[in-house]
Amino acid sequence: MTDGGLVLASASPRRRELLAAAGLAFVVDPSDADESLAGRPHPASAARELAERKARAVAARWEPPTWVLGADTVVAVPGDDWTLLGKPRSEDEARAMLVQLSDTRHAVVTGVSVVRAGARDAWTDAETTWVRMRTITPAEIDAYVASGEWRDKAGGYAIQETADRFVVGLEGGGFDNVVGLPVALVLRLLECAGAPLARWRER
Repeated sequence: MTDGGLVLASASPRRRELLAAAGLAFVVDPSDADESLAGRPHPASAARELAERKARAVAARWEPPTWVLGADTVVAVPGDDWTLLGKPRSEDEARAMLVQLSDTRHAVVTGVSVVRAGARDAWTDAETTWVRMRTITPAEIDAYVASGEWRDKAGGYAIQETADRFVVGLEGGGFDNVVGLPVALVLRLLECAGAPLARWRER
């Protein structure tokens, strides 16, 4: 595709669904960018950096005019310093994350970045939603981990699936941000980047 289309640099089915629901035509080309971070960055800085890194890695594989959309979600627990939670790699990690998130008010931050193939500029921002989670019992944690729903989820839970029963409130950003793609922010950045949104919606 080299006709001025949109590429989503993510394999996440949740992001695909949200972007499709916005009425945009796009193709998927998942990023293989390194997701490691040095030090203990602020959650918004971390999410923006990873989103832009993903978008740039995929944009390098495409010819202009093409717009590439990268996104990354981190879950962050405040304290003396932020504790950033990514995707658990095992049942033990998922269990430990849920124990850490139980009875907290934590932040879910999604970074979004738009990069045009062949260009140096990037349009990058992040949205934060505060999630209030009730106390989760050990039995509930064990059952949730056994379900496998935690796989490929930042913080080890999916609010759009059965983990919504653990959540008692959201503040700030929207539900779609917690799912993994703040659609209004995406549209604003695409518009700023000069993307032909009307044409993509006509396809």
